[in-house]
Amino acid sequence: MKAFADLYTALDETTKTNEKVAALSRYFATVSPADAAWGVYFLIGRKPRQAVPSKLLRRWAAEEAGVPEWLFNESYDAVGDVAETIALLLPPPERLVDVPLAEAIALLSTLRAADEATKRREVLNAWRQMDRTQRFVWNKLIGGGFRVGVSQQLVVRALAKASGVEAAVLAHRLMGEWEPSVAFFEGLGVATKADGDLSRPYPFCLAYPLEAGPSTLGDVAGWLAEWKWDGIRAQLIRRRGQTFLWSRGEELVTDRYPELVELGALMPDGTAVDGEILPHKDGAPLPFTALQRRIGRKVLGKKILADVPVVLVAYDLLEYDGVDIRSRELTFRRDMLASVVDALDFPARVWLSPPVVAADWAEFARLRDDCRSRGAEGLMLKRLSSAYKVGRQRGDWWKWKVSPYTVDAVLTAAQRGSGKRASLYTDYTFSVWDGDTLVPFAKAYSGLTDKEIARVDAFIRKNMVEKFGPVRTVRPELVFELAFEAIQLSTRHKSGLAVRFPRILRQREDKPAAEADSLETIRALIAATPTDGD
Repeated sequence: MKAFADLYTALDETTKTNEKVAALSRYFATVSPADAAWGVYFLIGRKPRQAVPSKLLRRWAAEEAGVPEWLFNESYDAVGDVAETIALLLPPPERLVDVPLAEAIALLSTLRAADEATKRREVLNAWRQMDRTQRFVWNKLIGGGFRVGVSQQLVVRALAKASGVEAAVLAHRLMGEWEPSVAFFEGLGVATKADGDLSRPYPFCLAYPLEAGPSTLGDVAGWLAEWKWDGIRAQLIRRRGQTFLWSRGEELVTDRYPELVELGALMPDGTAVDGEILPHKDGAPLPFTALQRRIGRKVLGKKILADVPVVLVAYDLLEYDGVDIRSRELTFRRDMLASVVDALDFPARVWLSPPVVAADWAEFARLRDDCRSRGAEGLMLKRLSSAYKVGRQRGDWWKWKVSPYTVDAVLTAAQRGSGKRASLYTDYTFSVWDGDTLVPFAKAYSGLTDKEIARVDAFIRKNMVEKFGPVRTVRPELVFELAFEAIQLSTRHKSGLAVRFPRILRQREDKPAAEADSLETIRALIAATPTDGD
């Protein structure tokens, strides 16, 4: 635990990429393979299931620290993070014992099924043997909320530096489902190892937002343009008579989309298709909110399957006849993909992403501006000579999204953030006018600079009206311009509307609250956006 906690501190204290990679490399080179395997597991964003409920941890920490419940709650309100509050309040350790990370995780596994008395005894014993940083990390692991400021790409770079294995190979080996074991970690560093996991997907190739005008990309003849759909990026894989469907979040979702399992059964063995799971009905895409009705459902009845059918929009072919073809140019992969899709002859379940054709970038811009009428978000631009790379890399793939919707809304409530923003009010509720009444419309917490956050935080503290748990209502005076990608009718929201990806563009210091937008104005935007009647 000490080495892992020290690594967490080192990563948290620097923003320099080379320093992060160096700290990671040292960790992998010095700890045991068992600890290194768990370190990789957590560092790339995977989490253990919660072992002990937060309310029990809070109660036991207050008892151990000898503070009343109200004081613990006030401390938590100031800190904003349960794990950190506990680590700060607990008395100094009775003695320091450096328990290996793998042993600590094994204890977590036993705690999940233990009775409350056993949970309490083991948690208190662990706290009494750890310093403050170790306690913080341990608490995050117990609660299933461990996160650290490092990307999977940096972890892969560090592993490549430590092992000598190519980063692309390591990225592939870390995909899919695997157990953090000694054998797995040692297998990562074997240069000639055959990757035999039948279900393993490939790392997704991702696009950057187009930063300048498309004319900077050169001749349009060198590019493939496609519609950018608002679905779930996925890989459909067929190997040895079995079908696997993976989301971009590395979640195996095969059982949630039986229509695509039916499709996969028709694909030849050794095929991996990169595409988009898109809700599609009556010849047109449905909004993402329709797909959300299926996400997370364990039981899919006939009605939901009929109401929200899905198709796979095929973008790319990554594996053909069992051979990884990602290094081949896009034109080759697209030709092979077209032959696979044509052979399936199943248009109700899969269709090849159609190229968007235009004579020049000006015509592409006009097509992009009309994308919402098609249910799309914009255009994808892919260099025809490009390989299928790992992760997000500049140069070959760009997403050129249509300008977002914007609304001027009034700040009406706020609550504190978490982590480094735990002492600041950074999570905001915004409202718009419904007649003479302000109605909550959206929540947003991104888009402001640190300086702007500090200024808004000061306003909130001086203008609080009511307190509802962690939420503080404020005088409706500040107006902000919000941006969002899509809007639909919704019976689940007080405003009757739901927006997708809301964020703050700027504060409208030139505008009083009375001049903020109304529900009537916002509903007018829906005419250009498909709805699912939610």
